[in-house]
Parts: sequence; structure tokens; C-alpha cells
Amino acid sequence: MASEFEVEEDEELEDRLTQIENILRRVIQRIPVIEGLASVTRDGLPIASVLNSSASEEDRVSAMTAATLALAERVVLELDRGTLEQVIIKGSKGLCLVMDSGPHAVLVGVTSSDSQLGLILLEMKRAAARLAEII
Repeated sequence: MASEFEVEEDEELEDRLTQIENILRRVIQRIPVIEGLASVTRDGLPIASVLNSSASEEDRVSAMTAATLALAERVVLELDRGTLEQVIIKGSKGLCLVMDSGPHAVLVGVTSSDSQLGLILLEMKRAAARLAEII
């Protein structure tokens, strides 16, 4: 039987996950070109996501994020550019953005266009800051 402490801890975790998902949903509602957002640990484990596809897509986004982070952090280190803040990958069909959201996680966004890049970055930066407080 679970102790009262374990039940409270489970409820707190569930509440934090709900908060994270709500933050992700609000950003997508405000910026329609954002097709999906995910909060991912730095080593590639999904925390929460709002993606237009399946759970396997969440795992793929998380794994690709870990690989991207490893390379980007190495580049920043080797070229003495300070600490990594964000990665922007532009493809012919849109963007993939990875943004720092605290010491343990990053915020990943996938867009269908780069037409509102300034607004996308601003909203993601705000969301990343809120996520850093929760995670």
C-alpha cells in the first residue's frame, strides 16, 4: 500500500506535468505555425509534449534533440562561444528549434514556416523560462 507521502508526491508530479502541457498548448495556440512543442531532458528523454503525431514521434523528437544538443554543445565549447542557449535548424519545410529551459531540460519546437521567427523565439523563450521554474 502506498504511503501518504508517496501519494502526495505522485499528485505533485501529475500537477507539474499538467502545468508543463498547458504551457506548451498555450504557445501553440498563440503561434499557429508551431506544429509541435516538447519538453525534453538533456539526455533525450521526453518529459511532456504537444505534437501533431504519435508517441513514437515524441521518442524520435527527444532522441534527435539529444544528438543535436551533444553536437551543438561541443561546437560552442570548441569555438569558445560561452554556453549554448538555442539551436535553430532550418529546412525547406520549416524549422526545428531547441532552447535551453534550465539545467535539466530543453524546449523543442517544430514549425511549418520561419515567417514569424522573432515571435516564435520570443514565445519559446518565455515558455522556456516558465518551464525552468517547474522542472
